[in-house]
Amino acid sequence: MRDPYQVLGLKRGATADEIKQAYRRLARKLHPDVNPGDKESEAKFKNVTAAYDFLNDTVRRAKYDRGEIDASGNAMAYASQGARSGARRGAAGGDAFNFESRFSGAEVNPEDLFADLFGAARRQGGFGAGAGRDPFAAEGAAAGGGDIVKTLSVSFIEAACGGQRRLTLAGGRTLEVAIPAGTEDGQRLRLRGQGMAHARGKGDLLVEIKIEPHPYFKRQGADIHLDLPVSVPEAMQGASVTAPTLDGKVTLRVPKSSNTGTLLRLKGKGVPKPGGTAGDMYITLRVVLPENPDASFTKFVEGWAKTHAYNPRSKMGME
Repeated sequence: MRDPYQVLGLKRGATADEIKQAYRRLARKLHPDVNPGDKESEAKFKNVTAAYDFLNDTVRRAKYDRGEIDASGNAMAYASQGARSGARRGAAGGDAFNFESRFSGAEVNPEDLFADLFGAARRQGGFGAGAGRDPFAAEGAAAGGGDIVKTLSVSFIEAACGGQRRLTLAGGRTLEVAIPAGTEDGQRLRLRGQGMAHARGKGDLLVEIKIEPHPYFKRQGADIHLDLPVSVPEAMQGASVTAPTLDGKVTLRVPKSSNTGTLLRLKGKGVPKPGGTAGDMYITLRVVLPENPDASFTKFVEGWAKTHAYNPRSKMGME
């Protein structure tokens, strides 16, 4: 009977993050998409997945750590009946971790992790020997037994803040898809049992998200970046100006004597994160001259320059 900690190369007391990191590291190495046709790697991958499922279930993990159950989930009172039952399972080619235990109610299904983990690699042609083979290449393509994939385009704001979108499938069937706040470009959402029928039931529908670019916003992790134009008087004298954010307009103060590149921060105005927090919004000021300056403005600049000449490139060593 295998110890799930040993399978993942961990010590007892490992944190949830350490468990996830160990699983991802091994999964990248052993996943069938990386090792097509390699039965040994496939078997190891199943064991690693089962170990992750076991430890990811906080209730089962706690019972196991207390010695109340064994790695198969059996009460230890029964395990004391002897190692014969375990030996019989081993002789039959069984493993202490049943790959089907993935469907026993673990809080996080590793297949959901793989939808993201291998999504980018598939789009780029895969890993190693599997390059060029994409089991999710088109709707109806078999992937894990009946899984299908659809691409869904969503707006920048929908991906950042979350929303609902209706997806039309082959045959006219429609589904409401919940877009989680903070969804990233290329991320895959899994809808259980919405795929094609196969020998073991029905596969899943994988919805790959494509985020439409925003005309003003750029995203870096949970932070939003915006270049905000300001006029010469606003930059010189300071002013209250209106700026867009993910959830509407806000009024902010432009400091007196601001220059292009001045950075302002709006705390908590970025992308929502788990736990009710959010990233920040960073606004870079861009001083913009009038498009059609009149003669008085031009004359003023010419007169001012005669007594206030300066070289903004001097810090770059440019004379």
